[in-house]
Amino acid sequence: MNGSALRGETIRVLIVDDHAVVRQGLKTFLELSNQAPAEGQRLLPIEIVGEAGDGRQAAELACMTQPDIVLLDLVMPELDGLQAIPLIREGSPRSRILVLTSFAEDHRVLPAIQAGAYGYLLKDIAPQALAQAIRGAFAGDVQLHPLAAQQLMTAAAQARPAPEKPKADQTGLTERELEVVGLIAAGMNNRAIAARLVVSEKTVKSHVGNILNKLNLEDRTQIAIYALRHGLVSDHD
Repeated sequence: MNGSALRGETIRVLIVDDHAVVRQGLKTFLELSNQAPAEGQRLLPIEIVGEAGDGRQAAELACMTQPDIVLLDLVMPELDGLQAIPLIREGSPRSRILVLTSFAEDHRVLPAIQAGAYGYLLKDIAPQALAQAIRGAFAGDVQLHPLAAQQLMTAAAQARPAPEKPKADQTGLTERELEVVGLIAAGMNNRAIAARLVVSEKTVKSHVGNILNKLNLEDRTQIAIYALRHGLVSDHD
């Protein structure tokens, strides 16, 4: 599923948090983010289509509103965010879920991503950065806070003995596609990967499509998890 599959006139967002003041704050600055796009840049506006105070209500509203993005807290009454993720995906399979929480412990991060979250962000994120993350997720880029990415790599390394990096002939991927897998897991978007590899974004998109088909994966999040589990994360500093 790529960003174009969701693309419309607005980016429709469902906000899920058990604190009303947090929901109101998120709604306010996300709506304000529509008013000041970068010079020469046309941004799809963010539209808040609903608010929920617990995971059960979130699943119901997601099914009703079919949002593009769900901003989801993890620690909530009634039904927590982790339990809500599969329900949201079942009722609104095209929605991309961005966890927005105060916690980056490994026992939260990996289960959330494995359950189907498209990103994992912390609540100390700057307002404009959150708006950019929402637009990035809408465009198809995995959104991971550095601490969450670190926890994913640590958890993946502890889950099994450190694997040898698979060779191209073991995965069906070319050497260049393996490189792209590692860069995706390192959090780079298509533009950054294209600059790193000195190729066009169109070429990178082609590589990503081939990777998804060859590994029978659905999206970039699953590519990132595959890379973490197989020791393919690239150093992009």
